[in-house]
Amino acid sequence: MHELSIAASIVEAVAESLAARPDIPAGSRVTEVRLRLGVLSAVIEDSLQFCWGIAVDKTPLKESKLVIQMLPVMVHCSRCNLDSELEGANSFRCPQCGKPASEIRQGRELEIESIEIEEPEASRPVEVEERR
Repeated sequence: MHELSIAASIVEAVAESLAARPDIPAGSRVTEVRLRLGVLSAVIEDSLQFCWGIAVDKTPLKESKLVIQMLPVMVHCSRCNLDSELEGANSFRCPQCGKPASEIRQGRELEIESIEIEEPEASRPVEVEERR
């Protein structure tokens, strides 16, 4: 199950990214990590979700949610000069002309799209109502 090492790598990358940002207050909590995952990435979404819970335990990402956007396979056909989404990953032929696609444009991704954080209560501005 290589999904555990992938989840651990994502946790490490997020932690390093946050550490490199001095504008993020200490004690901020990661609430959500958004991931773009291509269907050809050889990663099983359910396994990655399961491993996420293990990988974030005892880290600053504990209790964060992993949101995965699955990306279909997109191919380019040089004959038709079209980009097309494939219905499955069994045949890499152009849906228009049936010839083999010349290029895979999407479907192999494994990318962190965004990180959502929540700042600690003490660092948030507090509105004070002035009474006279």
